[in-house]
Amino acid sequence: MSKKRRDIPVFDHPIIETHCHLDYLKDRPLDETLAQSERVNIEKVITIAVAPDNLAKVRELSQVAPWVYGTQGIHPHEAESYSDAVEEEIRAHAGDDKIVAVGEIGLDYFYDNADREVQRQVFRRQLQIASDLDRPVVIHSREADEDTIAILEEFEQSLTRRGVIHSFTSGPGLAQYALDQGWCLGFNGITTFNKAENVRDIVRMAPIEQILLETDAPFLTPVPYRGRENAPFYLPFVAEKIAEVKDLPLDHVLSTTYQNSLRTFFPQR
Repeated sequence: MSKKRRDIPVFDHPIIETHCHLDYLKDRPLDETLAQSERVNIEKVITIAVAPDNLAKVRELSQVAPWVYGTQGIHPHEAESYSDAVEEEIRAHAGDDKIVAVGEIGLDYFYDNADREVQRQVFRRQLQIASDLDRPVVIHSREADEDTIAILEEFEQSLTRRGVIHSFTSGPGLAQYALDQGWCLGFNGITTFNKAENVRDIVRMAPIEQILLETDAPFLTPVPYRGRENAPFYLPFVAEKIAEVKDLPLDHVLSTTYQNSLRTFFPQR
């Protein structure tokens, strides 16, 4: 008989899910996912745009509940599908009431699904949108630390809202640059994986005041549910792991990351 997995913990303090992809979830109906997330005190969910064909879908999803929000942006995997028309769509909607950031944007030299020069151009163009509209950004950076730093340096003065480097798996150089410049780092279920000591090292070096919690659902499900499709309702396991790694009281991690999320994406609150 298989060992029973521990129930998802429910904490008194609410949690904000800063990065997931609701339109990618397949295991259960969306209303069930949201209801289960509410039961474990997930107060807000941000669902992330990645491609031209899901910009409108994310806007639609941001309307399904008052506590669901979205972003607008093109992932580096999709950089070669970026166009003037796509840019116009992002610009037109990045300031919508339920859209909280430009993203997911950045560089991915691990998969190299798009030409690197095209990735860099598209990253710059979308950072310019965020600068022009005074929006925070959600950044994806994989195996591209040096170029990510170089491009962000170009926008240090204009990108006043900063944002987050999500699902942080990069080296300490990019981490330190981002932290020094006032960015947050997003951490998810990777922190619970046995072979992710490099990520836990970054958790240790990052001030709790610059950490955001995320799942990146449906990917990267935390232990003890690894192997299942991820969902926002598994986020309490990430909070627990951050508290353990940083040797901080869980209540302090929950309250501080909550305030970090508000500061980054919901400053009016």
